Amino acid sequence: MKLKNQTIDLGLSGYDELFMTEQERADTRKPKVEELPLSELTPFMDHPFKVKNDAEMAELMKSIADAGVLSPALARPKEGGGYELISGHRRLAACKALGMDTMPVIVRKLTDEEAVITMVDSNLQREHILPSEKAFAYKMKMDALRHQGKTLGQDGPKWSVSEIAENTSDSERQIKRYIRLTNLIPEILQMVDDGRIALTPAVELSYLQPSEQEMLFSIMDCDEVTPSLSQAQRLRRMSEEQRFTDSAVMQLMSEVKGNQVEYVKVPVDKLRSYFRPDTSMKQMTETLVKAMDFYNKHLERQRRDRDAR
Repeated sequence: MKLKNQTIDLGLSGYDELFMTEQERADTRKPKVEELPLSELTPFMDHPFKVKNDAEMAELMKSIADAGVLSPALARPKEGGGYELISGHRRLAACKALGMDTMPVIVRKLTDEEAVITMVDSNLQREHILPSEKAFAYKMKMDALRHQGKTLGQDGPKWSVSEIAENTSDSERQIKRYIRLTNLIPEILQMVDDGRIALTPAVELSYLQPSEQEMLFSIMDCDEVTPSLSQAQRLRRMSEEQRFTDSAVMQLMSEVKGNQVEYVKVPVDKLRSYFRPDTSMKQMTETLVKAMDFYNKHLERQRRDRDAR
């Protein structure tokens, strides 16, 4: 069998390297992988990517238990000792869960801006990323690029969304949408992560004031409803026109969406005359259904009584 030409690295110094300084030699060599104690590794500050005990974590733990950590993590030295983890948070959690003492890590000296950019870029390569993770990751990177540009005395849009889009599959418009999600209160953002609210309606809701979002969430949570894109756009207009009131939001959210084929439309104000003021739409609906069921049973008894005569 004919073998292709291969270059075998025996770890020997080349001719040029013999005349390099120690600093130059260190800069040109491949990054050194160190086995660092897990106790010396701390998570990246304000790390936006969640570490969950899910099926992927179980699979990662099995892989590490069988073959060890195949890909080293990345960290930077901390002032006063220890290391700040930049990438490899899930590997760190898996190693801790398996009772390991050390893990392979590449250590690099990075500025705060370089660390943020590297952390975001490395974690965005994951297969499954929540909308909230992308939202805060993109915002962190944009802020880091902006600060980095000011530090270097750059006047141009070095920190612009267009530069971020160059290294991701998301378009500039999509990145801006994700960044808008950082304006949502945690409860509504969780609904986006859970898939209960789509990205585009969520962007519209991000323009509501925090107090308005809290009011909306209370109604959504109580009545188990979520806004369509059209409803979210109207909620935004209500906020801009200062018409965002509890009754107005309940009226809007009580509307039946287009994918519900058969329905009976009853004005909320007329329904509320039969219920306490704090009764939710869900409770009113359930009560009406029970009342109709009771009414039908009453009619059935009357029919049986007539037939028995």
